[in-house]
Amino acid sequence: MDETTLLERSGGPVTRRRIAQDLTALGLGAGDTVMFHTRMSAIGYVAGGPPTVISALLDVVGARGTLMVTCGWNDAPPYDFVTWPQEWQDALRAGQPAYDPVLSEADHNNGRLPEALRRWPGAVRSRHPDASFAALGARASELTADHPWDGPHGPGSPLARLAAHGGRVLLLGAPLDTMTLLHHSEALAKAPGKRFVEYEQPVLAGGERVWRRFHDIDSEEGAFDYSPAVPEDAEPFEVIARDMLAAGIGREGRVGAARSVLFEAAEVVDFGVSWIEEKLNG
Repeated sequence: MDETTLLERSGGPVTRRRIAQDLTALGLGAGDTVMFHTRMSAIGYVAGGPPTVISALLDVVGARGTLMVTCGWNDAPPYDFVTWPQEWQDALRAGQPAYDPVLSEADHNNGRLPEALRRWPGAVRSRHPDASFAALGARASELTADHPWDGPHGPGSPLARLAAHGGRVLLLGAPLDTMTLLHHSEALAKAPGKRFVEYEQPVLAGGERVWRRFHDIDSEEGAFDYSPAVPEDAEPFEVIARDMLAAGIGREGRVGAARSVLFEAAEVVDFGVSWIEEKLNG
């Protein structure tokens, strides 16, 4: 999308001050711990790009607040490399660099903001290669420390801590189906047919590269078969989030040109668990 189109969409440049004012009007405030998902193009022409968005968020939450994003690992080996010819597997095992929380890029599919935040001075990133999170602010270390190797979306995860500490989730122009926190609901929900994956990735242990095996819900293809409850052309998380909004959970507003929604993390988790169990337990 070209600059003229973005400027027209947002009625001129979207500045740091304008974003901060819009976020405050939406309900974000000083001391908040907030996980955010962003679609930059939805906001309009942001003067300064991702650093402007992050700076505006920091202006609003202040020194006592914390920002968190989902990162993942852009250059992680694919889950199915173990099906490759043995020669290729051997070459990957010998040459694949280990996940490094400081150097490894965030998954590009998550947009520009996670990479920008994880590089921000003072930001910390969790140790899990496939499901890493980055955080910045007063509770950053508390949220990301000792990220469980197995079940990285479940108890003890940054997502669990976000909900437990009264955190919030901000969809800043991002689609409803991007709400990563619902993976925590999937991890907790008791419903039949829960899907899991096992995979291998290299991590650093005592400065040495070590291949490690991991176990998690299937967060890529879906932890459950949602077809009994979700139309074929719809994304499950979008359906859950729409039902959440219809139930009065979440506060909607505009940030720049972007339709944005602010949720309480604990409400998202509880609603997600109840929705999954009610719809999928028959």
